[in-house]
Amino acid sequence: MHHITMLGSGLIGMFYTKTLHGRRSRDEVRVVFSRTAGRARQFAGDWGIRDWTTNMEDAINHPDTDVVVIGLPNSLHEEATIAAAAAGKAVLCTKPLGRTAAEAKRMLDAVERAGVFAGYLEDLVYTPDTLKAVQAVRDGALGRVLWVRSRETHGGPHSEWFWDREIAGGGAIVDMGCHCIEIGRSFIGKEVRPLEVMCWADTQVHPITAEDSAVGLVRYATGAVAQFEVSWTFRGGMDLRDEVSGAEGSIRLDHWLRTGHEMFTAARDTGYVSEKAESETGWLFPVGDEIGRLGYVEMFADMLDALDTHEPPLETFYDGYVVNAVMDAAYRSVASKQWEPVALDDWRGSDDAAGDRHVTDYDADHLLIKRERMPDGTTKLILKEKHTGAIVQRVI
Repeated sequence: MHHITMLGSGLIGMFYTKTLHGRRSRDEVRVVFSRTAGRARQFAGDWGIRDWTTNMEDAINHPDTDVVVIGLPNSLHEEATIAAAAAGKAVLCTKPLGRTAAEAKRMLDAVERAGVFAGYLEDLVYTPDTLKAVQAVRDGALGRVLWVRSRETHGGPHSEWFWDREIAGGGAIVDMGCHCIEIGRSFIGKEVRPLEVMCWADTQVHPITAEDSAVGLVRYATGAVAQFEVSWTFRGGMDLRDEVSGAEGSIRLDHWLRTGHEMFTAARDTGYVSEKAESETGWLFPVGDEIGRLGYVEMFADMLDALDTHEPPLETFYDGYVVNAVMDAAYRSVASKQWEPVALDDWRGSDDAAGDRHVTDYDADHLLIKRERMPDGTTKLILKEKHTGAIVQRVI
């Protein structure tokens, strides 16, 4: 059993507490910190939490807790992590790890120096569909991964601090690009080095200084490319989709916008539909188990099981640092309008270059480009002659 300090009483703190008091059940949030007393008191009452406080240091050093969960605005992640590490407590931090790679690296260094367990709470990597798809890729179902596309768009965040560039560290890229980048890494392989980023971003709709829309490409050492699409301007709900293309297959995932549950209503005040739903009338797509579909259940099970067994979790602070480094390159690319290198002062993956391109020999003189079954039952082969480079075809 783990007794938990919850830092934050907003939407993410609610999702986290609901999860922790759910499936595993033996774990318990014992104290909650909020910056306002009224909110802290209400949150504690809503979730049966014994103690509440508006003093973050007191919450972290509470004598009855051994794990600190950080669900605070991005500008407070480093301070909370350093304090939790100094207290000798396990620390689990929501995404993004830091506002920049430098901030994330200081957080990584702090937990490693203190020797405390640390996990990066990247929930969308833990959705059941994503876990199953990643395992299929690891099992070779797609062959070599060539391209990954991850998209997260909706009408914008719930809380005011997300819209403040200084507090958040950016806009849609730092808010949602962190999800998409780590999903790309998960499919391509975390051991594969991200090399460079090309990114467009703009403020298309909202009167803010940060970007509300962005599209980026991340090129990896194997030649694979991961594409991320993020926006706070999308209307119609929350669009979470992933696609993976490999030399031997492909995968498509739609996590949220179409749930398989469809309902039409003309009545008013019918209640909550799902996160980021924009309407309570017309055709609706309710979500039966939000915390399950968004990956929170598997995420906390992995984190706390790993803590029990003294093993690293699927998502570590190092992963959060790499994601921050990729986002830093994306922001540099937005400014330069060029490919920008991913600066990783601490790289712990493979240093192989392009890796095995899986070129297939057809025979001693030819490479196989494509094999295709034709309408008449014959098979057409597109071949490349090894010695001349000529492209030829055969029908067999």
